[in-house]
Amino acid sequence: MSTVIKICGLKTPEMLGAALDAGADWVGFVFFPKSPRNISLVEAKALGASVAGRAKKVALTVDASDDDIASIIDALHPDMVQLHGHEAPERVAAIRATFRLPVMKAVGIASAEDIVELQRYAPVSDWLLLDAKPPKDAAHPGGNGVRFDWNLLAGLDLAKPFMVSGGLDPSNVSEALYLSHAAGVDVSSGVESAPGVKNEQKIRDFIVSARESSAALSEKDRGQ
Repeated sequence: MSTVIKICGLKTPEMLGAALDAGADWVGFVFFPKSPRNISLVEAKALGASVAGRAKKVALTVDASDDDIASIIDALHPDMVQLHGHEAPERVAAIRATFRLPVMKAVGIASAEDIVELQRYAPVSDWLLLDAKPPKDAAHPGGNGVRFDWNLLAGLDLAKPFMVSGGLDPSNVSEALYLSHAAGVDVSSGVESAPGVKNEQKIRDFIVSARESSAALSEKDRGQ
């Protein structure tokens, strides 16, 4: 299966168009006021409509209430809800059941102990997002440009597909895929020229590098 490439934190029609034209599989929209990538419901409605089936839409929320999630879904009509806060497995399962949409739960990784946490979320999630734990002084849980040790994922066997995120950029996405064998990669700050401002060339470079790496790994697997 080809690697799923997600470009997250898109805020403007120009940013979204760049990601779609470059061939992103999933496009992510942030609903978290503290983030420089946050968008309003009005913006979400316009951006979501312009995707026009060219990619899957993902709504990123952080410890959001049911009312907030319902409003986001009504505006964006996402294909998936991404939970990037401190949601417990029971909360993840409840959101999935209430809104009848696939759910991706983000789990921060910094050490081998954190890998154990993944097993709690696999049964209640459709996808898992393995992100670097944010620095202690970080204002938001993702998009901090921090990577974790991808060697921790060697031989990882989850019942659900997972994406790798955190500190990815065009220069290291190949290494991340090689070490993790993840089903997907998720990038935000690594394709920006400033916080919240996507760079069209970096988006293209990231997707080209990820596609080439995915093809090379598939060829290697076929040769074994």
